[in-house]
Amino acid sequence: MPSTTLIWLLAGSALCLMELLLPTAFVAFMMGISALIVAFLSQIILGKLWLQVVVWLLLSTALIILSRRFVTLPRRTAKIQHAIIAETLTEIPAGKPGRVLYEGNSWRARCDDEKLSIPANQRVYVTRREGTTLIVMPENLLHS
Repeated sequence: MPSTTLIWLLAGSALCLMELLLPTAFVAFMMGISALIVAFLSQIILGKLWLQVVVWLLLSTALIILSRRFVTLPRRTAKIQHAIIAETLTEIPAGKPGRVLYEGNSWRARCDDEKLSIPANQRVYVTRREGTTLIVMPENLLHS
């Protein structure tokens, strides 16, 4: 029967390789790194299998949480094909969100230029969408 060290090395290598083939946002990679660390620790201090499994679970959880904190994934932005007209319901202060009326619904909106504020009841062009926030530009700025 193979030693637990060899099993942890194989499991860690398989998980790290799996991350290359099937990207899982570093989850499999962090679990693989944890298995490799446990393989190293099993030679030095960890003798019981149940203790190795507990250490692997704790290390995996900690590394996944830390990777989420330090590695930010790019946010998806939905492109709007054509510039579509909307109207501001509230003022959109510089660098802050406001509300616009778009396709009969009230949407959260920000100005594409963070230094520009748009008063209420102004026509704006919707340039793109980021989640549930529309990114807009004032109509008068584009026609000047």
